[in-house]
Amino acid sequence: MEILQIVGFGLTAAVLIALIRSQAPQIALLLSLFAGAALFMLIVQRVGTVIGAMEHLAGAANIDWVFVQTIFKIVGIAYIAEFGAQIVRDAGESALAGKIELAGKVMIMVLAVPILTSVVETVMRVLQ
Repeated sequence: MEILQIVGFGLTAAVLIALIRSQAPQIALLLSLFAGAALFMLIVQRVGTVIGAMEHLAGAANIDWVFVQTIFKIVGIAYIAEFGAQIVRDAGESALAGKIELAGKVMIMVLAVPILTSVVETVMRVLQ
């Protein structure tokens, strides 16, 4: 699906939601959740191409695939946390959305520790 189709779908959903919201806010929220999930699934389908290209580049640069996988996990957590926070914020729960974003940041830090450790160890080896 091309970007114009994705944007067109999003704009159409936004107009429908705006029209329905005053009459039936619960249905508008469900429509918003459905449209957001549909857009997310359309975008996730494109991730395979990016992973394949990064795998090729990592192999050519002789980079350990574990590091590339960790970076993909970090990016995935950031996207999922942002997506979830936006949905919760759309439902009117901005405080809860902030907690989702915080949880995503903590999970990113947990995943980044092995990479940071490896970088520090490499720097220390070079300096010795």
